[in-house]
Amino acid sequence: MRLPSISRIFNLNDSNWGRGNNGSGNEPPRRPNNNNDGGKNNNNGGPPDLDELWRDFNRRLGGLFGRKPGGPRGGGNGGDNGGRFSPSPRGAGIGVGVIGGIVVLLWLGSGFFIVQEGQVAVVTQFGKYKETTRAGFQWRLPYPIQSHEIVNQSQLRTIEVGFRNNSRSKVLQESLMLTDDENIVDMQFVVQYRLKEGGARDYLFNSRNPDDSVKQAAESAMREIVGKKKMDFVLYEGRTEVAGEVTKLMQTIMDIYGTGVLISTVAIQNAQPPEQVQAAFDDAVKAGQDRERQVNEGQAYANEVIPRAAGAASRLLQEAEGYRTRIVENAEGDASRFTQVLTEYQKAPGVTRDRLYLDTMQEVFTNASKVLVDTRSGNNLLYLPLDKIMQQVSKESSAAASARAGGSSSSMNNGTALPLPAPMSSSVPEPTPREALRSRDRNVPR
Repeated sequence: MRLPSISRIFNLNDSNWGRGNNGSGNEPPRRPNNNNDGGKNNNNGGPPDLDELWRDFNRRLGGLFGRKPGGPRGGGNGGDNGGRFSPSPRGAGIGVGVIGGIVVLLWLGSGFFIVQEGQVAVVTQFGKYKETTRAGFQWRLPYPIQSHEIVNQSQLRTIEVGFRNNSRSKVLQESLMLTDDENIVDMQFVVQYRLKEGGARDYLFNSRNPDDSVKQAAESAMREIVGKKKMDFVLYEGRTEVAGEVTKLMQTIMDIYGTGVLISTVAIQNAQPPEQVQAAFDDAVKAGQDRERQVNEGQAYANEVIPRAAGAASRLLQEAEGYRTRIVENAEGDASRFTQVLTEYQKAPGVTRDRLYLDTMQEVFTNASKVLVDTRSGNNLLYLPLDKIMQQVSKESSAAASARAGGSSSSMNNGTALPLPAPMSSSVPEPTPREALRSRDRNVPR
């Protein structure tokens, strides 16, 4: 027996399908024409009935699986009413093979899967790790031989320790920590991490709950670091340093356990004392700030006064040094001049004695506003323009001092003699010994 073509059996586009064989032995029997209605419902040449189409489809499907129509029962017209089918072994085997092939194809097709960009697929064979596939259209042996699990390797994961969603939703069991100086601080921080390159296998198989492992490692590392620091350091200037140390310690813990996790950042969201002592701590902070302010003000005042005092002390030291140098130099100059005068005196005592007297008088008269005139006879009124004389003497003294520039005192006396008017110069007596001069001074009329 030859099995009819499946396309011919199920070809619903056939215009003669369901209407009879039209002389073809491969077509199903045509629908019997019932003319009992007097030709009113004759379907020859018209569209087929839907019920007849459905029955025809069932007959064809039954023939595909080895059923064939039997003889009529009860004197029928050879139709299927009351008919029975006997199975065909060959047709049944072919039908089962077709169904089995379809099932196998569906089973093999279930092994196809798609891996998105930034993700990897970990393939296991009978529960054991087999390989890691990259992004793209992949295939594996179907279940239960192999299975896969998609892992987002580029995702930046975040966990919160000490709070949930916002800082007001605190979890005190996680946030309260003890410092090195036996104080309690409330630490709330966030940890961000991702998977290492090729760490999807470790992430899935080396820990039962890797995200919970990261959270526990973060809490443990923070407690260890905070326990080694002072309270003020943790709350104020040491936040960045504490976060960096916690990151390093967490990465060390994750590497020891082989979780395949890479710690990105640890950010401290809030660090403060417990709420029960917050008011007292604020007062202590204000007192500390006042102390710092006063210390800064004192330091600013010291920075202003100390340099000024140091400058004044340096100026006094320089002035004292200059005074000492001047006195010593003057003393040395006086001693040198006395030595020189003594030498000249020993050579000519009278001339030297008269010269010393004249120099002394010149020095006295230079600084005096009165002039004594010694005349032997007469009481003539002499007019002396003292203001003009003093101005002239001061000008000449200044010019001589600038010209000599550090000359000896004897040369200074030679250039500053007091000029006297003609009448006075004519009345001045000749130089006499010192004793005669003293006696003459006593005889000057008052």
